[in-house]
Amino acid sequence: MMSQISLLMTHLLFLPLTLCLLHPPPVHVPTLVPHVPTPLLRSHFSAHTQLDFTTHCNSSCFHRGEQEAQKEQLSEKLAFETLYADGSRTLTTVDVEGDDEEFEGNRFTQTPRARVKPRHKRVRRQIYGADGRFNIQGDNFLLDYPFSTAVRISTGCTGVLVSQQHVLTAAHCVHDGKDYVKGARKLRVGFLLPPNINGSKVTSSKRPLVRWVRVKRTRVPKGWIQGPQEVSMDFDYALLELRWPHRRPFMRLSVAPDSDDLAGHRIHFSGFDSDRSGQLVYRFCPVEQESSDLIYQHCDARPGASGSGVYGRVWDNSLERWERKVIGIFSGHQWLEIDGESRDYNVAVRITPLKFAQICYWVHGNRLDCAQD
Repeated sequence: MMSQISLLMTHLLFLPLTLCLLHPPPVHVPTLVPHVPTPLLRSHFSAHTQLDFTTHCNSSCFHRGEQEAQKEQLSEKLAFETLYADGSRTLTTVDVEGDDEEFEGNRFTQTPRARVKPRHKRVRRQIYGADGRFNIQGDNFLLDYPFSTAVRISTGCTGVLVSQQHVLTAAHCVHDGKDYVKGARKLRVGFLLPPNINGSKVTSSKRPLVRWVRVKRTRVPKGWIQGPQEVSMDFDYALLELRWPHRRPFMRLSVAPDSDDLAGHRIHFSGFDSDRSGQLVYRFCPVEQESSDLIYQHCDARPGASGSGVYGRVWDNSLERWERKVIGIFSGHQWLEIDGESRDYNVAVRITPLKFAQICYWVHGNRLDCAQD
């Protein structure tokens, strides 16, 4: 196991040496202008958590993001609900600021154009061929970045730390599209602690300990709540605000670039897969397909990994170097019907410029902090 982890860390450390010298241009992020929140009736918390999330998509669905969107449609989907710890909730509508030319050219909604690559043979659902997942064990790895940014969600999912007080996860982990799940009433986030945190001797049979922290506020986009399953998968993300700040490193967000602009054309994520109870599991793989809102791949994953922060090495113009950044959220499994063929993929929701602006506002509470390029 230790030799596997050593090889894994070598891969992570030396990956930048293989990067291309040409860097993608900066992406312009639009501005969301929130309105005064409107009180809503309290949630019934009647939904059941569905960890094994599967959808179907045809050619029309796959290319939907390429169609020009009106400002009113975007504003409706980017409105959001806020659930508070006492069970109350509000709806916040927003306006999207941008020149008409930017919307006519789909500058904010098409990143990148949907494309289909050669088909890969499907072996079996969610695990493709030999299992390519790694268990992350030991103090030096569990508490090391980027693995330390992965956290557990009390409803059975995974999340990723994106600020000192915020966790990004999948919307279906807290809401089924109609109502909040029962476990969202007292939602908690779990931080992994090494099994020898109290001075006990580490053995391979010991599982990491978990320190649970209550969630103060949950935010879910209206695009998830209002649409049918096939549409709302594009908005399968939610942000959790903790009751108090944590002290661990977090991973910054980025607008998802074209896969050709990712280091090694690969994505990575760590989660708490249900078939490896109590263990943090890491995997990486190439991007197979892309649409405007989703990233299609064959990274091995099982239920429980939903909500994992999907990251890649992205060029940071301000730092002038390649940085690991969250570019999506692992959602689940999708059957894709293209050109008369049925293909299956594990799918992540990509962070588009508009989604970045929304999540950034949720984190900072100030739209001006999210308006710059």
